Amino acid sequence: MKILVTVKRVIDYNVQIRVKSDGSGVEKDNVKMSMNPPDENAVEEALRIKESGKADEIIVLSVGGDKAQETIRTALAMGADRGVHVKSEIELEPLAISKIISKIAEEEKPSIILMGKQAIDDDSNQTGQMTSALLNWPQATFASKIEIEDNIATVTREIDEGLEKIRVNIPFVASCDLRLNEPRYASLPNIMKAKKKPIDVKDAASLGIDITPRIEQLKVEEPPVRQKGIMVNNVSELVQKLKHEAKVI
Repeated sequence: MKILVTVKRVIDYNVQIRVKSDGSGVEKDNVKMSMNPPDENAVEEALRIKESGKADEIIVLSVGGDKAQETIRTALAMGADRGVHVKSEIELEPLAISKIISKIAEEEKPSIILMGKQAIDDDSNQTGQMTSALLNWPQATFASKIEIEDNIATVTREIDEGLEKIRVNIPFVASCDLRLNEPRYASLPNIMKAKKKPIDVKDAASLGIDITPRIEQLKVEEPPVRQKGIMVNNVSELVQKLKHEAKVI
């Protein structure tokens, strides 16, 4: 059984985001980049499934420029077997990414596709659901526990009301929640081994799918600076200010 795991290169979650002076986007030059945190959980879960003897191979897929291979190498150092890099120098929308994942899935024929529930840069939370629709596979989003038995997976999902447990047939698509597991650190020997593991490079334009952007980003702005608060002497004064100045009651 093959597992396909998708990973995305994003600005590290510890970095303070800065908007470019011309408002064309956020600053990425000379900024620390890393693997999207929920994608790390997806890689870890794939490794655990393989270690349990229920999978034979883990393939890591990333879409982006040349530096996306650094993120693939990180997953390979964690223990994945090989990588697929689909090159694209333009920012792709979730639908385009889903089309690419579906195309690679048709070629590789995995039994499970694992991905993070959403990326921390755009927070779209769409790729998993659209990939499921394009492949006509069952989906299990926001997975906090995955149990596989024969050709059925039991998945515990994080939902607004608490936890929901569902059963899906294999093959299926799952998007992984941060509470699914604790990702491992890559050891030095595995980092060295990862340098020799194969990465198949493809050009997005050669896949024969329409990845044309459908949304035009006009401008990116910093959120407004929060105004300084004021002190009140008592509850009555607070109520008066909320009512007549803030006009929220």
